Formats: sequence, C-alpha cells, structure tokens
Amino acid sequence: MIHSLSGGVIADNMPITFAKVEIAGTPRWYIAPFPVEAGEKVLAPFGREERLIETTVLKVETCTPQTAPVPVSRAKFLERCGGNV
Repeated sequence: MIHSLSGGVIADNMPITFAKVEIAGTPRWYIAPFPVEAGEKVLAPFGREERLIETTVLKVETCTPQTAPVPVSRAKFLERCGGNV
C-alpha cells in the first residue's frame, strides 16, 4: 500500500492473479481466487445471467490493480471445475 504525505492511501498494490480464457471465440480475463495454470479447466461466469461455462486457461498473470489487464472492479471470478477440486 502506498501512502500520501497527508496520510491517505494512494494505491493498493496487492498482487492479483488473472487468468485468460476464451469464451465464444473471444479472449477474456478473470480473477483466479485459487492457484491455476495454463491448460487447466475452469468455470467462468458468462453473459448477463452469469451462467458458468467450462473453458481452458490460456495464460496466467499476477499483477497489481494498476497493471491489471482489465479493471479489477469489473472483473469476475473463476470457479473450479468439479475435477480440479
């Protein structure tokens, strides 16, 4: 966490793990709240109904909120597939 001289917090630099998957032919980034590797099957919420779609992780990146591939406030979370528990 970075503090300003006046005592306020400027930025929170906690690392966040993002996983890139492909859904409906489009690459998408999700927050991975558990350890995940490329090639692993996961469930990703998709659409307004946020139905869970099984997909494969293409890439994993650990970033800060400032370097995240998508805004952290808008990112959705992956879920584990039944076979990965």
